[in-house]
Amino acid sequence: MKSQNLARSEVSWLRALIFTIYGTSALVASYFPLFYADLGFSRTQIGYIYAVGPMISLISNLLWSYASDRYRTIKKILFILLAGQILMSFFLSMSTQFSVIMLIITLYYSFFYPVLPLTDSIAISTANRHNKNFLSIRIFGSIGFAIFALLIGYVLSAIPSISTMGVSMIIAGTALFFTLFIKDQATSVAKVSFSGILSILKQKELLWFLGCVFCLAIGMRMNDAFLSITLHDLGAGEDLIGWAMLLSAFSEIPIFLLLTRYGGNFKELPLLLFASLMFALRFMLVGLSDSATGVLLIQMMHGISFGIFYVTAIRMLSRLIPVQFQATGLALFTVMWSSLSGLFSGAVGGMVFEHFGRENFYFVAMGTSLLAFIGFASRYLYRAKPQPQSNESASKYE
Repeated sequence: MKSQNLARSEVSWLRALIFTIYGTSALVASYFPLFYADLGFSRTQIGYIYAVGPMISLISNLLWSYASDRYRTIKKILFILLAGQILMSFFLSMSTQFSVIMLIITLYYSFFYPVLPLTDSIAISTANRHNKNFLSIRIFGSIGFAIFALLIGYVLSAIPSISTMGVSMIIAGTALFFTLFIKDQATSVAKVSFSGILSILKQKELLWFLGCVFCLAIGMRMNDAFLSITLHDLGAGEDLIGWAMLLSAFSEIPIFLLLTRYGGNFKELPLLLFASLMFALRFMLVGLSDSATGVLLIQMMHGISFGIFYVTAIRMLSRLIPVQFQATGLALFTVMWSSLSGLFSGAVGGMVFEHFGRENFYFVAMGTSLLAFIGFASRYLYRAKPQPQSNESASKYE
């Protein structure tokens, strides 16, 4: 009984930590752009600031994961990262110049991005140790993102937006407090194999898949970077922006649960084709919409676009890559889905938004989604005739 109580307590503290950490993600994704806009930065400058995050994540994730491996701890690394977020948020609250903001936000992102994979790692280890489903812990991140997005919206609608960084310090401080009560453990993050990278990059099937992922991710990251700006330009307050983020986050939860249970009954490529079309339709509707309420309702399509794509893409990736190289394959997927696409969409998307307008911005996002659709369709409809020994493998994808 005592061991069960200890396990329940450990899992509860970890759920509280994940809940709060994803609240920080809601703040960064949804309200940092409004903070920059209120400082008078142009859409191009906001795009550059957004692009810094994915760029620095390529380095910071490896650096802090190495430190976690080297010193055999996750808890202490998380403590340092969250303390760094608090310190950088304080400096951001006192800065107004673009060059200074760029420098400080680069340091902030170096503390921000590694937190999520390290937290997922400790959650996976905890779930395995207590015979629990990882999703039963990780889903508190989605719930936290949704609830914090709404609450922060109401808070920032009642106080000046300059207080955004004060809210950031409070949330990070709360997460740091919860970190004190989680059980430390050596990192279980698998190391990336460079020989594995060379091996799997020789597979044309994988290169095609990652190319399609990159095209689809460009539109997704463009939307992530400028959705709150779009809503603001259409007259939405911070409270309505919070509702938009809540609808997005909650819409993916039932899709994740349904696909986890029934996704194996469907082939991967048809699901990816459907998700790509839903992305394209979603971005087209946002581009055509002339009201904040309309954009808010369109966010409910997030679940059937992102939710279906993400679960199916991970499933397909696991089939394309041998088991011994799966950690390497996931790292490459993350680079395409998050880092490189975020860097491109932030740098280019900001200029498109500023010089060609919101409608054309979202039509570009729609175009990249359709390009991904064409890529997936070409594999489905015009695939090369499989060799006899690969018949079984090919049938898995179709």
